[in-house]
Amino acid sequence: MIYMTEILSILLNVAVPAFSVTSMLSVGFGHMVQEIFEPFSSPRSVIVPLLANFVLVPLLGAAVIWFFSLDRPLENGLILFSASAGAPFLIKLTQFAKHDMALSAALLVLLLPATVIYMPIVVPLMLPEAEVSAGAIAVPLMLTMLLPLGVGLFVRSRSARWAMRLQPVMGKVSTISLVMLVGTTILLNLRAILDLLGTGAVLAAAFVIIGAFVIGYVLGGARYERRCALGLGTAQRGIAAAMVVAAESFGNPDTLVMVVVSSLVGLAILFPIASVLSRHAAEHT
Repeated sequence: MIYMTEILSILLNVAVPAFSVTSMLSVGFGHMVQEIFEPFSSPRSVIVPLLANFVLVPLLGAAVIWFFSLDRPLENGLILFSASAGAPFLIKLTQFAKHDMALSAALLVLLLPATVIYMPIVVPLMLPEAEVSAGAIAVPLMLTMLLPLGVGLFVRSRSARWAMRLQPVMGKVSTISLVMLVGTTILLNLRAILDLLGTGAVLAAAFVIIGAFVIGYVLGGARYERRCALGLGTAQRGIAAAMVVAAESFGNPDTLVMVVVSSLVGLAILFPIASVLSRHAAEHT
């Protein structure tokens, strides 16, 4: 049993960065630099995503915690989950929804640095016992997401032919890595996940995720593409940053488990939503 756990841990440690890196490389290979930055050419296009992700969703998380009265470690996990934004899963969700991945990549470029600045300031105010290191959050996000995106964009600008050859390869690897990531995460945390089923934690996470999607979708503006991107981008929280803080700042493992469970609940909810959005994509093109 211990040997199997070690194998699963190794697979997870490989799958997480592999998924992030290949997802962002795939986006970079498929787009030009101006396509990534064009969606945020006006002040409103920057302010609205920041408001949705770093003000309204954390407030929603606090309201859900008040309503469900979870144990303190679980509350801490849900607060961290609500306070972090920007995740590579958004790229795969957007691909599944058959929408503009450049728009989602642009959203990540905005949300990831904002998360690095936001969490060390706001999380200690919400959770005084937490010690949040900006560096500990920034380094993995830079290395596994922003840097690969930059490399992909650079390659595309220098050789579109090579970029087009490499993009489908990265897309396939990211899909395989995602399956491995989800599977190993569930197997490694299965007992802890089952222990949470009767606590209201899963339902609380579902309320945050669905509410976050509604917030993003409603604030997305007139364009259907932007509404979908902001809806998915707001609902898919920044699991990497939340896990770093949960692991480093809280001694109770239930805080980290709550972050993991919330992420899995998010995937279970958002992929069906993305499937529905994909059916309507053709009507708005």
